[in-house]
Amino acid sequence: MGLGRRALLLGAGGLLAGGAAGCSGTAGTGAAAVTRSSGPLPTTTPWRPDRDDVDPAVKARAVEVVEAIGAWPAGQGGVAAAKRRVAALGAAPSLVDEAGPLLPAADEAVLQVIDAQYGGILADSASVLVVCRQWTPEHRTGTTVDVRLSRARPRWEVTALHPARPGAAVPALPAAAREVLSAPRIVLPPAAAADIRSGHVHESVLRALLRLAGTYRMYVSVIRSGHPMDVFGTDRPSDHPRGRAFDVWQIDGHAVVDPATSRRLVETFMRDAAAAGSYNVGGPVRLSGGAPGQFFSDATHHDHVHAGFTA
Repeated sequence: MGLGRRALLLGAGGLLAGGAAGCSGTAGTGAAAVTRSSGPLPTTTPWRPDRDDVDPAVKARAVEVVEAIGAWPAGQGGVAAAKRRVAALGAAPSLVDEAGPLLPAADEAVLQVIDAQYGGILADSASVLVVCRQWTPEHRTGTTVDVRLSRARPRWEVTALHPARPGAAVPALPAAAREVLSAPRIVLPPAAAADIRSGHVHESVLRALLRLAGTYRMYVSVIRSGHPMDVFGTDRPSDHPRGRAFDVWQIDGHAVVDPATSRRLVETFMRDAAAAGSYNVGGPVRLSGGAPGQFFSDATHHDHVHAGFTA
């Protein structure tokens, strides 16, 4: 992660690291809660993959398409302008028709990618979950986009976009959900916060997050929406869309994908996630012990820690 991006995400202003504060207010049925903006739009920085990623090029390709659709200067709003921006990248302009909440009706918009993690990566296909915040002169919101790609020459080709659609907020939330939304050590992007407000996140996930927050400051990437319905490359349903899993991309300010991040920190977090009730903990390190099959590691989980729950 470059210094400029780290400064923006972790800066004293709390613009992107302020938990759910950036998307509080009345929730809509789209990607996340929407609040009124005031003052000038914030300055953002282009997202860059870690050089030690499994395949930095696939993430870079996914992110540049999302950034092209979700950010534009004054006077360049609308579908036609977005299609021109996407075409200039050598991508299919028809992708704009799948952008959904990524392309609100506004004269101007800025977008900050918080993280891009794998939803799955195989030899010839990939899913990249692009987690972002977005500001227009009227609103601030954000979404997570499941970007599908196929390997092509000279670079990966974006084949589809699946923005998060968490649904409307429920009028009354259980205590655990309210606690997670207000916990300063659980940093939620807009779509994940909206997932919790929708009432579709299982109690076991909420309780585990609260337990882990007693030890760690966690940057959550994905909970429910914006994740593939099935485990990528299989026909097995994923725990995420059922509200029974969460992913963490940063622990105590250290990105999981960064080789400088202490392996001891990641391993301890994974074991603590299991102790908090997760039956299925994945990450960049294959751990011993636990119940049979409780810990796993693969290329998809090189950049985050996954915790899944049965009940």
